[in-house]
Amino acid sequence: MSVTIVDAGPGQTSRSVEVAAPAAELFAIVADPSRHHELDGSGTVGDNIVAPPKLVAGSRFATKMRMFGMPYRITSTITALKPDELIEWRHPLGHHWRWEFTALSPKLTRVTETYDYRNTGSIKERLRFYQRTGFVKSNAAGIEATLAKLRSRHLHT
Repeated sequence: MSVTIVDAGPGQTSRSVEVAAPAAELFAIVADPSRHHELDGSGTVGDNIVAPPKLVAGSRFATKMRMFGMPYRITSTITALKPDELIEWRHPLGHHWRWEFTALSPKLTRVTETYDYRNTGSIKERLRFYQRTGFVKSNAAGIEATLAKLRSRHLHT
């Protein structure tokens, strides 16, 4: 089964995949910022250099990134967390990354990753910042590669 496009509505890019693993196991990977680089399909995520041992709403974590060959660091804030089901964080530019884990059976989970660029500020919205910079398109490709990577690592488990 391949990565599926999900219509999450305007201002959101969302994809899902079914993974042969329990929801709790997959959630644990995503809820550990030090492991984000293991799943990254965009090629931009480096090591997380500062993160609390356990995330809760309001927690912050810092990540080393690289885009267009340039290294930089961001600090994201957890905006929603429901153990084994949902985790979301806000990027400093205002957009959100959301991961949802739906248990289809004890050993099969639908994982949905969403890039949510709604409500990021009137200037960015008026300028169509995320569309014009190519982030909508590149993040869709990154999500697809990330979910395919997550699925592949669990094919033989």
